[in-house]
Amino acid sequence: MASQLGAPLSFPFVPAPAQARRRLWLLSSNYRLPLFRATASLSPPNKEFVEGRDCCLPDKILWDGLINRLESTIAAILVVAQITLPIPIPIPIPDVAPAEAVLYSPNTKVPRTGEFALRKAIPANPNMKAIQESLEDISYLLRIPQRKPYGSMQSDVNKALKIATEEKDAILTSMPEEVREKGSVLYASLIDGKGGLQDLIKSIKEQDPDKVSISLASSLDTIADLELLQAPGLSFLLPQQYLNFPRLTGRATVEFTIERGDGSTFFPTAGGEPQSVAKIQVVIDGYSAPLTAGNFAKLVMDGAYDGVRLKCTSQAVLTDNEIETYGNSVPIEVMPSGQFEPLYKTTLSVQDGELPVLPLSVYGSVAMAHSLDSDEYSSNSQFFFYLYDKRNAGLGGLSFDEGQFSVFGYTTNGREVLSQIKTGDIIRSAKLVQGLNRLVLPQES
Repeated sequence: MASQLGAPLSFPFVPAPAQARRRLWLLSSNYRLPLFRATASLSPPNKEFVEGRDCCLPDKILWDGLINRLESTIAAILVVAQITLPIPIPIPIPDVAPAEAVLYSPNTKVPRTGEFALRKAIPANPNMKAIQESLEDISYLLRIPQRKPYGSMQSDVNKALKIATEEKDAILTSMPEEVREKGSVLYASLIDGKGGLQDLIKSIKEQDPDKVSISLASSLDTIADLELLQAPGLSFLLPQQYLNFPRLTGRATVEFTIERGDGSTFFPTAGGEPQSVAKIQVVIDGYSAPLTAGNFAKLVMDGAYDGVRLKCTSQAVLTDNEIETYGNSVPIEVMPSGQFEPLYKTTLSVQDGELPVLPLSVYGSVAMAHSLDSDEYSSNSQFFFYLYDKRNAGLGGLSFDEGQFSVFGYTTNGREVLSQIKTGDIIRSAKLVQGLNRLVLPQES
């Protein structure tokens, strides 16, 4: 039995296996939704099953009950011992299947914000990535409740500071000459500026998690700015057959103006007056999805989304598919984590441990819907904002649709507007406000 996403379910359900998952259409669109498999209801065992089974004997039932109680008592004693003893008791842990290790593990490190995901996607030099990874470890340590490991945090900052000072020349000379002066200013800000590494060390010594979080965010923003200066273009060559497609060779920003279809207003979450229109900014990433982002940027430049109506589900806000005549037929484009170029015409299997550089499992992620005609292609123009909800994800925080769509950007401003959008609302305008110089258009014959 299948059910649409967001429909009320009156029976228990579990996600269907990846290799057996089916999909259906919603709202006559090509935004694909996962189906769920109902768990089988219990029924009495048949005669063949019961015959010869000692589990039906009263003595066996009594004995099994005693064993179960003994096992529960031993487990409780081990838990108390692990908490109270200074040295933990070594307990062997069985091997975990890749699906459980990634999709269902609570320790899976996935970006929680669009800014985090975009920063990790920058193809920067190894020295800057080492600094970034040291500081990102602190963001995970800050999630630990109560007694936070401030000693480990300070070690991470000291490591980052050591790399930054010893590799100063390598960091700056890796930038193009025309932006090196700007890079020097950013470098000085990272080391000694407000919200830089020295401020971060001071906040850690004060053991103030709020100050640590603010200084950490500032340092990571500066690192991202430095990395963007080091990455003036794509770090890989596009396949020959796609060289005539529009492509984005870096980052760009698109601003959407949304208006109500019924004439009502949007309510700001941080005070202020209700507004008849709302603005949303999206950063699109050509480093990981150059064809998808390039096609989208070209559509924005052509005004293809102006006046387009929006549709809503419990997990997405998607554009109407009435503009299918626009745009190019772009293949599904996903860059796997740890790889240096995207894969085309294929999706990833999270069940086998594959993760994308640009994850879908972030509130406000932006992706193309699938083509109506082929599973290997994205829609020419229909895209959606993904309304990630951890209640519809594995313990590792990954959506069950992770790796199945061409994600090409994230909502960075106006995320609070997404939850207020209703079916029938309209994109009044979409504008490319930054990054036009990174858009490469094919020469017209």
